Amino acid sequence: MELLDKLAVLADAAKYDASCASSGSVKRDSRDGQGLGSTDGMGICHSYTPDGRCVSLLKLLLTNHCQYDCLYCVNRVSSNVPRARFRPDEVVQLTLDFYRRNLIEGLFLSSGIIRSPDYTMEQLVEVARSLREDHHFRGYIHLKTIPDAAPELLARAGRHADRLSINLELPTPAGLQALAPEKDATGIRRSMGRMRLLIDDAKQAGAPTAPRAGRALRPTRATPPRFAPAGQSTQMIVGADGADDRTILATSHTMYASYGLKRVYYSAFSPIPDASSRLPLQAPPLVREHRLYQADWLMRFYGFDASEIVPATSGLLALEIDPKLAWALAHRERFPVDINRAPRELMLRVPGLGVRTVDQLLQVRRLRRLRCDDLKKLRVSMKKVLPFVVTADYTPRRQLDDPGLAQRLAPTPVQASLFDTPA
Repeated sequence: MELLDKLAVLADAAKYDASCASSGSVKRDSRDGQGLGSTDGMGICHSYTPDGRCVSLLKLLLTNHCQYDCLYCVNRVSSNVPRARFRPDEVVQLTLDFYRRNLIEGLFLSSGIIRSPDYTMEQLVEVARSLREDHHFRGYIHLKTIPDAAPELLARAGRHADRLSINLELPTPAGLQALAPEKDATGIRRSMGRMRLLIDDAKQAGAPTAPRAGRALRPTRATPPRFAPAGQSTQMIVGADGADDRTILATSHTMYASYGLKRVYYSAFSPIPDASSRLPLQAPPLVREHRLYQADWLMRFYGFDASEIVPATSGLLALEIDPKLAWALAHRERFPVDINRAPRELMLRVPGLGVRTVDQLLQVRRLRRLRCDDLKKLRVSMKKVLPFVVTADYTPRRQLDDPGLAQRLAPTPVQASLFDTPA
């Protein structure tokens, strides 16, 4: 098969991997005249970091051949799809060629399982090793690792990659056993645990060392062995099994707490050709995936516990409004919040107030009392915020008792048009 044909097949096959964000790595460049590439820059592929930078990634599968028969995967062994396979040197050359054309700043590489997990992992590591050592590539590299591979191979991967990820696949071990019996949920978690230890050890090696007794020396920082500086992440499929949103978020909470993950990604199940009767006939609404990301954000940055975000009665997030607003409407007794007196933890629970906005309000209120104009200057959604706050010049009176409040705050659906003029 020609190289361009392989690229068409394996780039398309990689589209189901959502966990390709490039945030959190160390900054590197080649302005000293050595090496090639950097972890900064703008490009045509849109993988955004938390500070707004866009890092373009070449997103590929090494191969879509796979010896596993996971029912939800289009590349399963029993699937009737065109197959292709790159050699490691071909992926290396493609990455360098794309970079030299200013199309990418990094590589996201995954693979189906061929021959054995160890053999596949060796191929992935060889790509990263060659880029780093043979071509001095300093751009971003994300490797999707194989949990059943030998620990020493995972350790080698971390020495060359910025981020590693191991797919959890499904939220529960029971779901994984039902739809992907060849995969081991315990083994996946064991590999995540090993990865966390390696990442933590590398960070500890780089911690400042204390000065010797009797000498007024400044603390020095050891040069740590570079190991996956952007950490590890995982991905879960949403809607392929019967797991509800409450179960999914509980699993995410465990992943963050136990394995120190940077991100958990949620991928809405997409129906595949010749699917098993054990899979749903339709994909879940894409807005469900969006709500899970919003709920995940609440857990990570807003102090919410996984168990309080989703109602225990239904187990599902509301689709028509965001989870923070849904929580506030379900706990109206906690509002209104006086933003001139409330602690930061309570202000973060006000619908429409983000982390940065709350921190700015806390700074301003040290100097004077906050008024509605201060909220307007920060460009918050006044319609969403005002029913839940008290300012120096505003009180919501009995708005929270209005039974139609949820309907008033829900965004009005708008039918998109193919002929709308871009703003």
